[in-house]
Amino acid sequence: MQLSKNYTYLALGDSYTIGEQVKINESFPYQTVYRLRQQNLHFTAPEIIASTGFTTFELNEAIDETTLLPQYDFVSLLIGVNNQYRGRLVEEFERDFEMLINRAIHFAGNIPAHAFVLSIPDWGVTPFAAGSDGPAIAKAIDAFNTLCKRLTEKKQAHYIDITQSQRDDSSNKSFLTGDKLHPSGKEYSKWAIELSNQIMQQLKLLKLY
Repeated sequence: MQLSKNYTYLALGDSYTIGEQVKINESFPYQTVYRLRQQNLHFTAPEIIASTGFTTFELNEAIDETTLLPQYDFVSLLIGVNNQYRGRLVEEFERDFEMLINRAIHFAGNIPAHAFVLSIPDWGVTPFAAGSDGPAIAKAIDAFNTLCKRLTEKKQAHYIDITQSQRDDSSNKSFLTGDKLHPSGKEYSKWAIELSNQIMQQLKLLKLY
């Protein structure tokens, strides 16, 4: 087993990637790396390009303005909730998202299997959205996620559905932060388990773990 390599991980996204309102080590990228280190895998700290409020267009801009490594061992992408929240067109989202998934694969050394897309959470089920049209929000989120999954599979990358889990946990205060909108570290740990397991599976296929 090759355990001495220092693996790199790039996380692209929005508030769900930076872990809005939680400590940085509770965000899902940091929890993912922690779990991988627990398996005696040498991962450097995750590099994160994300900010609260980012749409697909703004994430693309941020990537353009950031100096990055030529490539990373693994890349995750979670983006789109702000496109839906701002009422952006699905056609605009599709164009931008396809560009982002292409860039994620490029950063992953042009290995599609090392790029992972996490589905868009449904903010409409949270207490923050009380008074909003929850079913309409859910329908829109589902449409965006259907598109994400189709494009991800078309590019032969991995799609991880975290939306159903997040919906199931939305009524439990321990899975939310104080703003009653963003997930707590407890929810992010579930996402980290899914992502770290898939990364370990890729390393096993390469006989590196």
